[in-house]
Amino acid sequence: MFLDKLKNQLHQNQSLFMGEETAFRSAILIPLVQVDGEWHILFEVRSLTMRKQPGDISFPGGRIDATDASPLAAAVRETSEELGVDPDTVNVVGQLSPYIASPSFVVYPFVATIDYDQTIHCYNKEEVEEVFTVPVNWLLNHEPYMHSVAIEPMPSSDFPFDKIMNGAQYQWRTRAMEEWFFDYEQYTIWGLTARILKHFIEIINRSKKSTGKN
Repeated sequence: MFLDKLKNQLHQNQSLFMGEETAFRSAILIPLVQVDGEWHILFEVRSLTMRKQPGDISFPGGRIDATDASPLAAAVRETSEELGVDPDTVNVVGQLSPYIASPSFVVYPFVATIDYDQTIHCYNKEEVEEVFTVPVNWLLNHEPYMHSVAIEPMPSSDFPFDKIMNGAQYQWRTRAMEEWFFDYEQYTIWGLTARILKHFIEIINRSKKSTGKN
């Protein structure tokens, strides 16, 4: 009885990763647009008046609300709110695997085509300073560069050192976080946006190599 019930519970939980239910969940859209007959990826420059990360370059997206039917619904809603596009014109191509930025923060990336002409005239200037595009072919042929950031654990003042081996002398592991950078004209794409972009471009490049197509 116990094992049957456990088997059913584990099966229902297969779609979740550990910590997903309590993590801060965000969804973003990688917008593909046609510019002069060529595929580009569209980026936002966050408004300089924004409280968080003003002036940073990002994809449209944001927090998944309780009223959103799914992460995809949240990504489309946020894209519509930020770029002013009609949700019915967002053509979803597919999705990338969730990006687990930390045990308490996960991002669900989706790829879709949107109407570029509509976007450049209708984006929300309270949230978006400007939009710009980068040709996909340029991204496929330009390697990003990387810098590492050392992250050292900082136990709280009430950490129970008496519960662990070696106590206050415990040797914590310092880890390095990779920060990737894409420089395109006057823009620098970095941080979370660059990590997701790098993964997306790697997927396209792997597909090209396996099919032998340019």
